[in-house]
Amino acid sequence: MIAIITSKQDLAGINIAEELKKEDLEKYNAELYEIDEKPVYAEGIDKKIKADLFIFGTKHSSKSGIPSLSVHSPGNWGKAELGGKERKLVICPAFYLKEALIFLEKNNSINFDVVQECTHHGPYLEKPCLFIEIGSTEEQWKNKQAAEIIAKAIMHIIKKRPKKYKTAFGIGGLHTTPNFKKIVLESDVALGHVCPAYNLENLNEDNIKEAIEKTEPKASLIILDWKGLKKHKEKVKALIEKIENDYEIKRTSDY
Repeated sequence: MIAIITSKQDLAGINIAEELKKEDLEKYNAELYEIDEKPVYAEGIDKKIKADLFIFGTKHSSKSGIPSLSVHSPGNWGKAELGGKERKLVICPAFYLKEALIFLEKNNSINFDVVQECTHHGPYLEKPCLFIEIGSTEEQWKNKQAAEIIAKAIMHIIKKRPKKYKTAFGIGGLHTTPNFKKIVLESDVALGHVCPAYNLENLNEDNIKEAIEKTEPKASLIILDWKGLKKHKEKVKALIEKIENDYEIKRTSDY
């Protein structure tokens, strides 16, 4: 079963929920749950709702105010400043993320930015989980066309069994992972967790291993945004060398 989660405190979530039809969800063994708390604080919701996959339809906030349609999985590389657990990641359904990103890119009739963000914020779940969001201000959260596109993307990924791809863990670059986007859209790679440049000071051997293990299926590839590692190049190289080398290592420039 697939659980679609929206929040009564989230304008985009309310908007998305209005576009989802209960009878259509039921056809594909999915159900919509409208919760009272903010999505990032829905800790342990997988203990209350029995489902194999959790999809959160929410707002994305940004000071830039750039209109966006985005996907990502939750988790914290360091302190848990916005829900979740400190230094704990959630299982990332990489195939579903890739299919959602492809759908948004192809069906972006409103000219919003389409992005797969890095791994960030809560909640902490023990089941696979992804966020699909409308950004970045109240104007976009209330946009009916944006909500319709997100609702259609949700229906697309629950109706269609995702193809199988090579799964990767990304390291470096910006929050919006632009250097990884082309790889996801144009190759056989599905990107799971991403640790961006601003979180590399928190990156250690344990959370590299966790990012690999908590990509579903397990990541077989590490992709480095080499320029985007900035001053952390040597640190990242040393950390990777400590881990058993049963995966490929590539750079974004290789693609």
